[in-house]
Amino acid sequence: MSNKILHWGLLSTARINRSLIPPLRASKRNQLVAVGSRAQDSADKYAQEWKIPRAHGSYEALLANPEIDVIYNPLPNHLHAEWTIKAVEAGKHVLCEKPLALNVEEVDAIQSAARKHGRIVMEAFMYRHHPQTLKVQELVKNGSLGTLKLIRGSFSYVLSREGDVRLKPEMGGGSIWDVGCYPISYARMIVGENPLEVFGWQVAGPTGIDETFAGQMRFANDVLAQFDSSFVIPFHTFMEIVGSDGTLNIPRPFRPGTDEKIYLTQGEKTEIIKIPGQELYVGEVENMTDAILLGHEPRVSLDDSRANVAVIYSLLESARTGKSIKLT
Repeated sequence: MSNKILHWGLLSTARINRSLIPPLRASKRNQLVAVGSRAQDSADKYAQEWKIPRAHGSYEALLANPEIDVIYNPLPNHLHAEWTIKAVEAGKHVLCEKPLALNVEEVDAIQSAARKHGRIVMEAFMYRHHPQTLKVQELVKNGSLGTLKLIRGSFSYVLSREGDVRLKPEMGGGSIWDVGCYPISYARMIVGENPLEVFGWQVAGPTGIDETFAGQMRFANDVLAQFDSSFVIPFHTFMEIVGSDGTLNIPRPFRPGTDEKIYLTQGEKTEIIKIPGQELYVGEVENMTDAILLGHEPRVSLDDSRANVAVIYSLLESARTGKSIKLT
């Protein structure tokens, strides 16, 4: 099966598709063959623009195409679980944009469907596959920082498009679901465990979503993490990992490019570590392919996704109630 070419279909004409199309076309093991939209006209127009062989006028028609092996699901957040499950039931593997779901019950339903039908489902945290992230993990694991003590992270930008789905609570909107999920995921990845307790604050926007969110996570062994996310703060992003023997600063942790640098400070000396170049979404596509064709474990497992959703959900509950939430 390792010689098989995987055929991909895009579930909608979402803007983020343009990030996935180039690595699919560059890969020797993958081929983009179809796109589905809610209307035939829009599917035809999109297929012509991006030179995609087949256009389907409904999501159902795309899933019914027997030629397709893998579906990319970039639909709005509240539709992720529903259409991921439908794709799995149609016999497709699924790469689903983050967040995979909006509660753990939805993740459990996805996991159940994936097991029943023997399909791979992976949440599209693209940064997890980039050489920069792998280098950060290596530095932490080899003891360059000593014992982990504190993790800080931020991801904010100004969202000014009126009517954007990210501003609609009924569609899973809010800064924490959109970008706060990144530093949460990053911190959990670095610690290698899930937090024991979380506490959050939010500033609600006109539609009721969290326009700005700030949260804390307490892990075992006295490791603490802090993060913030926002739709009203100018673009701001970083991760900082502090240990007993050093600090690691990552200026572009979530959307690293092809020429990045991270900074390891030990005592009064700061070492600049250059990261080998790689397009951001290449690793995601290839890791998904390895999971399907070679049986490798995806870097972002469904258990990992479930834990991230549980943390976000608990942080939102904390912000609503003003109380810390313990996770079991």
